[in-house]
Amino acid sequence: MEVLRAAWLMTRRITVRQQKICRTFATVLSCKQVVHQNIHERYLSRLKLVGITHCRYSSEPQIKNCTALMYRNHGDPSQVVQLETTPLPSVGPQSVLVKMLAAPINPSDINMVQGTYAILPDLPAVGGNEGVGKVVEVGSEVRRLKVGDWVIPKDAGLGTWRTAAVINAEDLIAVPSDIPLLAAATLGVNPCTAFRMLSDFEDLKSGDSVIQNAANSGVGQAVIQITAAKGIHSINVVRDRPDFQQLSDRLKAMGATHVIKEEMLRRPEMKELFKTCARPKLALNGVGGKSATELLRHLQKGGTMVTYGGMAKQPVTVPVSALIFKDVKVQGFWVTQWKKTHNEALFRGMLDELCGLIQAGKLSAPACTQVGLSDFQKALDSAMQPYISTKQVFVM
Repeated sequence: MEVLRAAWLMTRRITVRQQKICRTFATVLSCKQVVHQNIHERYLSRLKLVGITHCRYSSEPQIKNCTALMYRNHGDPSQVVQLETTPLPSVGPQSVLVKMLAAPINPSDINMVQGTYAILPDLPAVGGNEGVGKVVEVGSEVRRLKVGDWVIPKDAGLGTWRTAAVINAEDLIAVPSDIPLLAAATLGVNPCTAFRMLSDFEDLKSGDSVIQNAANSGVGQAVIQITAAKGIHSINVVRDRPDFQQLSDRLKAMGATHVIKEEMLRRPEMKELFKTCARPKLALNGVGGKSATELLRHLQKGGTMVTYGGMAKQPVTVPVSALIFKDVKVQGFWVTQWKKTHNEALFRGMLDELCGLIQAGKLSAPACTQVGLSDFQKALDSAMQPYISTKQVFVM
């Protein structure tokens, strides 16, 4: 009996000692975690002091494939564009892996698929020339971009209708990630076109006037907002339609001074309009044909008409009297060519000014319809319909 009791006491002593050892070990582990956490926090704070605030690799799952809207032949977008999944190449020293966030369908994108645009990528090609993505991995030699940056293409032809891409860092430029997604996705083409045309052809000041057709287009809406922000009056011409009043109210809410139908350009009422609004120094033509000729008629002496599009697919006719007696200037503009012939500093300055207007609430994206890549057929069909007041945007 005594032997059993002694054995029980020995077992109890061992159990108590084990518990003490376990508690001590747990305390040591806890202390080590605290020490490691403190060291980690001090390390991060020192990195921030020397300006190192990011890593080169994403914490997101590695992206190995992308889903893209591709075309292997030129033609009707509804016939030649297909949704395909392809493997991504590895990230090279000077490239970055970009996860696309959103990309719109612009008229130039449709023309490129059709094979009628001024520049065409090699086939097979991914559709889309504009959009915004997030950098998720950077190459070892890349210094101008970091993981987490929002980026847009510098130029056309990169193919933005896809979920991800490995792109040379030099072909991208960063934009603020605190602006609305749709504003970032539609920043690189239409607002830049509007900004340059308003800046490069006439010295416009507060109180001056601009007249434009295609006023409900992406460029037109950007023109309205930029002129309003600068105190410049805008006379905005749109085609007649059943919902004209609704469209007029929406454009005026953006800052349009006047919204008129094309038919009014040939009526005596225009004289009344110019009693409260100076004749325009600048006319912006995105239509061509008779609409462009009517814009010219209302320019002040020595004014300029800039053509950036031709939706009517008709030539621009310039009356001889306008050239001789009114000394008007007729010029063209293509934002892709501007980007090719101007340095990145000027492009960067323009983007900074446009993003400043966005952050101030003075410039917003055009009315958009968000769609997934899987609904591309419906989106392409909608983008090609007349009298459409919303832009189709793929959101990945």
